[in-house]
Amino acid sequence: MNASGKKIALVTGAGSGIGRSVALTLAAAGWSVAVAGRRTEPLEDTAKAAGAGADVLGVRADVSDPDDVAALFAAVREHYGRLDLLFNNAGTFGPGGVPLEDLTYEAWRSVVDVNLTGSFLCAQAAFRQMKAQDPQGGRIINNGSISAHVPRPNSVAYTATKHAMTGLTKSLSLDGRPYRIACGQIDIGNAATEMTERMQTGILQANGQLAVEPVMDAADVARTVLHMAELPLEANVQFATVMATTMPYIGRG
Repeated sequence: MNASGKKIALVTGAGSGIGRSVALTLAAAGWSVAVAGRRTEPLEDTAKAAGAGADVLGVRADVSDPDDVAALFAAVREHYGRLDLLFNNAGTFGPGGVPLEDLTYEAWRSVVDVNLTGSFLCAQAAFRQMKAQDPQGGRIINNGSISAHVPRPNSVAYTATKHAMTGLTKSLSLDGRPYRIACGQIDIGNAATEMTERMQTGILQANGQLAVEPVMDAADVARTVLHMAELPLEANVQFATVMATTMPYIGRG
């Protein structure tokens, strides 16, 4: 907690979608929240949506840029003095519907840089802060995906990074034990955001057909993140799957 008695959270990719929903839910629950993203205006919109009484700090940052990440965490440290929670949320699908053999190196690299390298850079910076601060410790929650378990057609870059996120989560959990740093992962399926609009118009299935898929409200995800975040550091939700109940995940393929 900071001098005001509030816990401090940092949410990446907070200008829209799940990131914005989680940031607003944390702020409503009394957290001080730093929100990060590549564009300033959406971050300002998130802060406005939180309301006049909320403590929300917007910081423009590209998580795939080590210098931006260093500046982001320095800004949070300078403003709040500590960090209790990182929600490692920033991510990209990359080009949709591109067959594996046609995926360019540049497209592959852009997805890996944001989803995996960006998550590592933020987790590393959070780990350093949480290890050094007094009282020591904190929590990192990584945004995985249903794709951390099963792929969709033509999603090799996204799926590979989300499988890798699981390894990142496990390593952070292990390496954080001596320092009261807990790490968990939330695997999300079909939350209604700008990134999942295709679900509601028809998306390619494993059998080659297009099908409309059910979605859930992003607020349902945010409530789960809040539950994970507010556990004492002696308890941890290692992996949680939150999905639209009837989406084609169980039985996919």
